[in-house]
Amino acid sequence: MRKSDIDLFILAGEPSGDLQGALLIEQLLAIHPNLKIAAVAGPRMRAFPIQCIEPMESLQVMGFIDVALALPKIAKLFFHVRKKILALNPKAFIGIDYPGFNLRLHTSLKKKGFQGKQIHYICPTVWAWGKGRIPTMAKSLDLLLTLLPFEPACFEKTGLQTDYVGHPLTQVISHFTPDPSFRKRFGFTSSDKILSLFPGSREKEVQRNLPLMLKTAEKLQTKDPHLKIAICSAHPSIKGDIPVSENYNLMKNSHLALAKSGTVVLELALHKIPTVVPYAINPLDVFLATKVFQINLPFYSMPNIIMQKEVFPELFGPQLTEKSLNTHAENLWHNETRRKECVADCDQLWTILGDKSASKIAAEKILQQLVKLM
Repeated sequence: MRKSDIDLFILAGEPSGDLQGALLIEQLLAIHPNLKIAAVAGPRMRAFPIQCIEPMESLQVMGFIDVALALPKIAKLFFHVRKKILALNPKAFIGIDYPGFNLRLHTSLKKKGFQGKQIHYICPTVWAWGKGRIPTMAKSLDLLLTLLPFEPACFEKTGLQTDYVGHPLTQVISHFTPDPSFRKRFGFTSSDKILSLFPGSREKEVQRNLPLMLKTAEKLQTKDPHLKIAICSAHPSIKGDIPVSENYNLMKNSHLALAKSGTVVLELALHKIPTVVPYAINPLDVFLATKVFQINLPFYSMPNIIMQKEVFPELFGPQLTEKSLNTHAENLWHNETRRKECVADCDQLWTILGDKSASKIAAEKILQQLVKLM
């Protein structure tokens, strides 16, 4: 097989993976500036000098039903990406999260005789469901890098090198400097209390989550004249609100957030902002998740999973109603005792995750794998 001109091929399939991919690429290039990287990349990753084979946005679907409808398109992209990786023959392939696609790609590349190192960054939730993935991952991967301290124990009997590197967000958020002009720039006064809405970045997420969030926000606003509503979403249909580039400034200035489950909820927890997590799900998706795939977890948002307690109230599927969202939002808006308990739990979350430079550690471990091929 010919020697490759590409050192790494990285695949991110959703916005959270794009964020982690960008942080990883930044550290990789800081250590090894001449590294040649090809990728399926989102906008954050594309900001770096890499070869983008396919935009990440091509892969974005959500929910079991939406995925089923998009299967022909996803299958076509799968074989296109696999063919490209085999043709480029990188020294290593790194799949970032997005396990339904990436783990299949790792396995398929192995069967096709790919000789490069196979690395998966961000462990799938095998500790919650899908434990059958563990032996398959052990066969196809050379290295698994995890963001949660309890995950390596799931693989200790397999022989797969599994390393906890810390969570990249702790470094990002601890080094974030809020812009003191944020309130003035967006028309907020010092006495305004901001209720921030994070409905998601995909069109169907916004359609399913934002209307109910707005109803709750507007109801709270009738009871508190100092309440101001701000919406932060990457979806282009939302105009005139806080742009995604300002999301951390918005979080820092928020009194309360309503946020769709995902990375944003962990970001809010690390910013110590009391949050309610509404997540509108198609009823058929709820049935498939709970009855067919047997996903019945005590918690679904990452702060609650890590802490194994309700740090933030979660309202999924049938639990999400206008009344339930109003009740939890009002409690966290007005009840100072509950707010202090929530912030104290967020402090404890920092203690558990630590303050490692996860992206730097991950980059070093990936480059160690490349050295083995030199």
